[in-house]
Amino acid sequence: MAVSASSNPITSVPSSSSSSPITSVQPQTYASPLYPQQTNPQLLTRLNLDLRGRMFPVDRETLMLLPESVLLGLFPQGLILSKPASSEGGDDGIFTVDFDPDCFEYILNFWSTAQTTFYGTPTSPGLFHAQQSIPSSPSDPVSDHSQNPLLSKQAIIVLREELEYFSITKAGGLAKTDITTGMPNAELRALKKNCGKALEDKKSIFAALERNVNTVGNAAEAHLIDMLCMSGFNRNDSWGFRACEPSRNVITSMALVLLKTGIVHPEDPKEGPPYIDAQQMGTAQKLLLFWRKPARKCWWDGVEVQVPASTTSKDLINVKVWSRRVWTLELSLTNRSYMPARDID
Repeated sequence: MAVSASSNPITSVPSSSSSSPITSVQPQTYASPLYPQQTNPQLLTRLNLDLRGRMFPVDRETLMLLPESVLLGLFPQGLILSKPASSEGGDDGIFTVDFDPDCFEYILNFWSTAQTTFYGTPTSPGLFHAQQSIPSSPSDPVSDHSQNPLLSKQAIIVLREELEYFSITKAGGLAKTDITTGMPNAELRALKKNCGKALEDKKSIFAALERNVNTVGNAAEAHLIDMLCMSGFNRNDSWGFRACEPSRNVITSMALVLLKTGIVHPEDPKEGPPYIDAQQMGTAQKLLLFWRKPARKCWWDGVEVQVPASTTSKDLINVKVWSRRVWTLELSLTNRSYMPARDID
């Protein structure tokens, strides 16, 4: 059974009076793209998304199945899915979206593979078909198909990091800001770009959080790592997607893994139907607290990176970089009606 949010050190939220503006971040209020405020019976059936020059035609149903944290990244101001009053036809215009197309493609491909593996194809049954043979008991919520969504849907853990970094320059160095204009010179712009590239190459998911645990000794953060590694991640995993944002000192990362539910499928069907590992299922059900309820964690991290000394030198120097990391953790459930979008050449 899932534990209550108030008793879980990972999901419990301190009161605003005791929260630190440095170590915690409050969810921002957005017009949710899941629940458009405008009502119109004529809904768009397909949206043409222009992601920084790459076009993705996406069905409305497909879009609504993506995690809410991803939708808020795509449409931070909300999205009205109703057709304009003068609209005709099924497809309506192009929506320009400031979101990395490679990240979006990574998400769609992962969702498509997870859906196919779990629900199967017309010629090959998936895990869902086998799990229907698990005996259902109304007295046991873990095995009751009507109460446990993990028996009928594929769960995906969504972990996203937004890292904003600040390069610390040395007095008297070539990298500096023009006092009269307040603008960085070419050396400072190159330094920031190289620092971002050095941080982008550090792809280990848990290295920064483990460094923070070792420094601060936060038991809740250590428990978070343990819980995620029990549920699908490995401690040495790398981000599935990681890239610097254009014209910003920000690195966006995304990692998706299938949730380990504790449902064991024997290799040989003759050995019997799938069965449930109660302990693993209990851990998986704790993560149901994050279903459509993204949790956020923010902390500061300081590291040294090696970058070229100048735009004309190949010698390397050590530069101190401060990073403000914001993690968003969410659980998402696939639907058998999901159909992947196709990228337009």
